Amino acid sequence: MPRLAGKVAAITGAAVGLGRAAAIRMAEEGASVAILDVKDAEAEALAAELAGRGLTAAAWRCDVSREAEVQRVLEEVAGRFGRLDVLVNNAGVAGVSKPTHEVTEAEWDWVQAINVKGVFFCTKHAIPHLRRAGGGSIINLSSIYGLVGAPDVPPYHASKGAVRLMSKTDALLYAPDRIRVNSIHPGFIWTPMVEGHLSGQGDLEAGRKAVDALHPLGHIGEPDDIAWGVVYLASDEARFVTGAELVIDGGYTAR
Repeated sequence: MPRLAGKVAAITGAAVGLGRAAAIRMAEEGASVAILDVKDAEAEALAAELAGRGLTAAAWRCDVSREAEVQRVLEEVAGRFGRLDVLVNNAGVAGVSKPTHEVTEAEWDWVQAINVKGVFFCTKHAIPHLRRAGGGSIINLSSIYGLVGAPDVPPYHASKGAVRLMSKTDALLYAPDRIRVNSIHPGFIWTPMVEGHLSGQGDLEAGRKAVDALHPLGHIGEPDDIAWGVVYLASDEARFVTGAELVIDGGYTAR
């Protein structure tokens, strides 16, 4: 039997990158997948691709920084599929890479609005649906930079540290409801976000080789490396896992 048979999952930022990989693997494992993103064309194309393979998926436009929109979309997802069992808080942005004293308030707030408030809004409005389903799983995408520091992108690092602690708090708050909450901490994964970050620093090929070398396994990760972690935490295989940090980083933080 597929690992996620009968489950309904909402994934934010699901049109590209890690979210796209998670949506594909979760659908293949039997979940009905709600693809939430502001990238309308990519989200609709992915939903059509999955439906064309006989899998269950639908797309919604959702800006996670807007609470009313999040509430409405999650209600529509639960109405369309009959329930909600899994929330994957994946939507995120990197923001500017410059020293803290040069970051503007607007630059700081933009990252926090998506990476932190987005997780808050989605969790807040998913909880009633998960309670009605008798429990479920919330999976928050943090980062290695929710665990360790680096001398760049201060707003991003702050946001991912927040997501790590939000996950633990909510794991304790909602354990009586049989709602599990965990965070995933990817190393560098070859996604449009990372490609854009490296491109902005100069030669892309040289940048990728440098990032490869940061990981003891010798290479950057692929989206599927994270997607399978999402599948695990969403599945009943992880029924005793909550408040945990799943680190998938090629050994980056083991030093």
